[in-house]
Amino acid sequence: MKRAKQIYLGIDLGAASGRIVAGLWDGRRMALDELHRFPNGPVYLAGSMRWDVLRIWSEIQNGLALAGKKYGKKIVSIGADTWGSDYVLLTKSGEIVGQPFHYRDIRTDGMMEKAFRKVPRGAIFTRTGTQFQPFNTLFQLLAQQEQNPELLAQADCLLLMPDFIHWCLCGSRAAEFTNATTTQCFNPLKRKWAGDLLKKMKLPAAIFPKVVPPGTKLGTLRDPVSHSLGVGKIKVVAPATHDTASAVVGVPTAHTGKTNWAYISSGTWSLMGVEVGQACLAPRALDLNMTNEGGFGGTYRLLKNIMGLWLVQQCKRSFDSRGGQNDYGQLERAAAAARPLRSLLNVNHPQFYNPPDMPRAIQDFCRETGQFVSKTKGELIRCAYESLALQYRQTLGWLEELTGERIEVIHIGGGGSQNRLLNQFTADACQRPVLAGPVEATIMGNLLVQAWAAGEIGSLSEMREVIRRSSLITTYEPTDSDLWKEAANRFYQLQRVPN
Repeated sequence: MKRAKQIYLGIDLGAASGRIVAGLWDGRRMALDELHRFPNGPVYLAGSMRWDVLRIWSEIQNGLALAGKKYGKKIVSIGADTWGSDYVLLTKSGEIVGQPFHYRDIRTDGMMEKAFRKVPRGAIFTRTGTQFQPFNTLFQLLAQQEQNPELLAQADCLLLMPDFIHWCLCGSRAAEFTNATTTQCFNPLKRKWAGDLLKKMKLPAAIFPKVVPPGTKLGTLRDPVSHSLGVGKIKVVAPATHDTASAVVGVPTAHTGKTNWAYISSGTWSLMGVEVGQACLAPRALDLNMTNEGGFGGTYRLLKNIMGLWLVQQCKRSFDSRGGQNDYGQLERAAAAARPLRSLLNVNHPQFYNPPDMPRAIQDFCRETGQFVSKTKGELIRCAYESLALQYRQTLGWLEELTGERIEVIHIGGGGSQNRLLNQFTADACQRPVLAGPVEATIMGNLLVQAWAAGEIGSLSEMREVIRRSSLITTYEPTDSDLWKEAANRFYQLQRVPN
C-alpha cells in the first residue's frame, strides 16, 4: 500500500528574495513544491538601509494561506532559515524596537577598530572563533550602542532574523544554535553566549535569549495565525536556521564524519569550508580570518566567507541600468567566449563590498594593479568567475592546512551550482572533482531537519542519503592544471593588496 505523503513547510529567506516551499515526504524521497516567492531587499530610509520585516511577515502569511488551501491537515511542521548577523529587538511586551538594520548599512564602518580598543582582536577570536566582518552582530550592536542607545535601552530580547520569524509564528523567544554562532557573541567551546566579552564591550547580555539546537520543537502556531490562514495547529520547528548550515545538511556526501570533502554554498556569498567536530581556534585560523559556525548535531563548519556571485549580480545590475536586459545565461556564454585568465581580482577587497558601479570597481582594481583592464561584458564576468575559482583554490589549501587532511572532492550547492562555467573553473583551479548539486540544498536541509524532529529520519547520514536519492548531481573533472597553476601564482600576489 502506497504511503500517504507528509508535508513539511520551509521558509527560506535570502537577501534578494524569500519563499515558502512544501516538502513532500514519502518515506524515501523529499520532493519540493514552491508555493510562494516574493522579492526581498533593503529599504532605504533617511540615509540608512533597513529590513521591512512587517512586509516579509505579510508575505510569509500569504504563503501559509496557499499551503493551507493545498495541503491542509497533512502539514506536520514549519521552520525558517535566513542569512545571519541581522536582528530584531523586542520590548518585554512584544513591541518591535525601531526598524531593523540591513547588514550592508554603513553604520558599522570603523566599528571593528573601536571594538579592538576595548578587547584585542585575538582575544575576541579566542572567545568566539568568528571571522571578522564589519556586519557581524557584535559590531552592529556596538554601532547601535553608540548611535541609537535609547533603542537598545528599550530592548528586552534580541532575536536573529529566523528566530524573529519563529516568534511571529508561535511566540517563542529562542536563538537557534547555528545562527547564534555567526554573531561573534557566542563562545564555541562553552557553547553559550560569550558573557565576558559582552560585559567588556558594555553590551546588555540579558537581551540574548536561550540557545536551542536545530530540530527543537518551539511550539505551535499562534491561534490567530492558525485560524485566519486555515493551516491548523501545526508545529513550529527550528531547522538549522542559518541558511549555510541548512545547505551543509543538504550536501549529498556519503562521508559524514570525515574531513576529506569540502563544500561551497554558492550564491550571493560563497561559503567554503569543511565539517568538523570542534571549533578551530588556532592562531593560524585567526591569521587567515577563518570562521567557526555551528552545524547540525553539534558539528562545526570551519569556513571562509568569500564575496561570491555578488560580483556578477552587481555587474548585471549595472549592465541593465545602461539599457537592455541581460540574463545570466547570456553573460555566462559571453564569459566562456572571452580570452582566459587575463586579469584577476582580490575578490574580498573592500572596494567590491558595495560599490556604486561594480564593472568600474573591477576595472579600477585591474588598472591599479597593472593588469589588463576588461572592457566587454564577457571579459568582466570571466574575470569575476576565474577570480572566484582561484579564491576557492587558495581557501582549499588553507582548509587542508588547518585540518591536516587532504580534501578529495568539492561539493557545490545552492543557486551557483547551476553555473556550469564556474563549476568547471573551480574543478580546474582546485584540481579536484566538483560535484554540483543540489540546487535546493538549503531548503532540503531545512525540511529534512524537520523530518528528523518528527522521527521520520534517524541521523545526518540518513538525511544525506535522502538528498542523494532526491537530487540531480553533476560531476566536473579537472583539466588544464599548468594554466591554472601559473594563474594562481599571479592571484596570490594580489593578496598583498589589503583585504
